[in-house]
Amino acid sequence: MTQRANVAAFDPGNGNGNARWLLRGVRPLGAAAVDMLLAGPVIVEVGPGLSAPGANVLDADGLIALPGLVDLHTHLREPGREDAETVASGTRAAALGGFTTVFAMANTEPVADTAGVVEQVWRLGQAAGHCDVCPVGAVTEGLRGARLAELGAMASSAAAVRVFSDDGNCVSDAVLMRRALEYVKAFDGVIAQHAQEPRLTEGAQMNEGAVSARLGLPGWPAAAEEAVIARDALLAGHVGSRLHVCHVSTAGSVEILRWAKSKGWRVTAEVTPHHLLLTDELATSYDPVYKVNPPLRTATDVEALRAGLADGTIDCIATDHAPHAPQDKETEWAAARPGMLGLETALSIAIMTMVETGLLDWAGLADRMAGTPARIGGLPAGHSPRSTDGSRDMAGVLSAGAAANVVLVDPAARWTVDPAAFASRSRNTPYAGRKLPGRVQATFLRGRPTVLDGKIV
Repeated sequence: MTQRANVAAFDPGNGNGNARWLLRGVRPLGAAAVDMLLAGPVIVEVGPGLSAPGANVLDADGLIALPGLVDLHTHLREPGREDAETVASGTRAAALGGFTTVFAMANTEPVADTAGVVEQVWRLGQAAGHCDVCPVGAVTEGLRGARLAELGAMASSAAAVRVFSDDGNCVSDAVLMRRALEYVKAFDGVIAQHAQEPRLTEGAQMNEGAVSARLGLPGWPAAAEEAVIARDALLAGHVGSRLHVCHVSTAGSVEILRWAKSKGWRVTAEVTPHHLLLTDELATSYDPVYKVNPPLRTATDVEALRAGLADGTIDCIATDHAPHAPQDKETEWAAARPGMLGLETALSIAIMTMVETGLLDWAGLADRMAGTPARIGGLPAGHSPRSTDGSRDMAGVLSAGAAANVVLVDPAARWTVDPAAFASRSRNTPYAGRKLPGRVQATFLRGRPTVLDGKIV
């Protein structure tokens, strides 16, 4: 069956030129091969044997078409730490990884805790043009956990902030967390919590368990994450507001989230690719590339996280892309800053851990990496306040009339991770030299190619 959009509903010349792209033989969400016509910012037609005289034709035989991926948790470092990453370099990495929208965390220098800073980040994203950048506003001034930041001003700014987080720090004060949840409820915002009880993790270097005991490194107990999630879920239920839990890492956290959702509370959560694959055993190398916050956990935790993502207890995958300059990462373990690169490898790790294991099909993967994170982040079907061309975003949708945010993936490809070839300014990937499945061949942002043949356009 052929689907056609109402072409009178958009102007194909608005900001994207008159470019049209006919993608031949794509497999939407892994289904049977069809053709897909993109005209300006919209998917115009989907069906077999399409004809589009004058259109650019891309032979996509055998490629999986997914909606443009959405990352709720990206560190772009600009302003302030451009030695590690910039908005331009980070969004190039995002496009190569199949992302068309990233949410940029607030722990920049200065902190994104005012309308001025979030608008600066948003405009840098607009200027770079590789993907949409949605700034995340800080919950508290300077991420210090003492006073609420300008939440209302950031929400009403040109950046239209809807996600707020002190990521890197926990909002540990229960009264302040309650006030934040109450404040954002007025505009259906969401507080994204870095769940880490600070007193329980003072000096922590890795997961607390058998490996930390063997290595003699101070441990980060699972209870330090789980206690905060339980507290904040109760607060979200009491207030009736939206809570999002960043980078869930323990089996106990999955159980607490399952309980919170059974109550009907508005609680969502994300898991990172590295927590779906890697374990604390890697710390035995003392290679600081494996130092991350929250830390890598046990194989039992990895199994529970995969199951939780598969059954919907964990809502989505988010990269926690955390670039670091060499002087901050290539040092002794205790002095190294925590964090790993994620944007250029996230999809492949998700394919390896969730699709190749049979836990998710391609449609399920698209939901966890596009549709659901878009909904959590406030990117609804309809006009996005972050788009300047008036297109319909409809993130996570590949039907006629939806925004032409599309990624084409070669499911048969196997590629070896070479950090020197990354678009990111940093090189702190835990996957160097590893062969990964699935490769992004093309990314389209509102009908405009940002990646073709696996390279930035």
